[in-house]
Amino acid sequence: MGNQVVIAVGTFILLLTGLLLGYVLSQLVLGFLPFNLLTFFGTLSLILIFGTLYYVLFWQLRREQSRSSPSSLNRPIPSQVEEDVSDSYLKNRLIARLSGDTAAAEKLIEQAKETYPGMPENWYCERVLDDLDGDR
Repeated sequence: MGNQVVIAVGTFILLLTGLLLGYVLSQLVLGFLPFNLLTFFGTLSLILIFGTLYYVLFWQLRREQSRSSPSSLNRPIPSQVEEDVSDSYLKNRLIARLSGDTAAAEKLIEQAKETYPGMPENWYCERVLDDLDGDR
């Protein structure tokens, strides 16, 4: 709920700042607003506010998506690039679960490959992670 409030407020402020920035720039271009030090710094501050809000808003959206990504691992992955990212993500989770022991992670994956041949790479990582969760 808190993330949704941040996203909604950020979007509203971003929209308001964008409209204000567009208005000020259009008045400067049309010549209705004189270009002086005050309008320069005002326009610059609007651009900085707009850019910062844009960055923070999409950083928040990306953070929210990364929190929900482990639950969406069961959906089919459309491209090879996303599959490689998923493989490395699962392998990194496995290594982190084993306190950074890369050799042990590779050994567990190889054991799973011997036990269940012919499965995709990410399936083995998921299997080993599930087995480790079951041991706890």
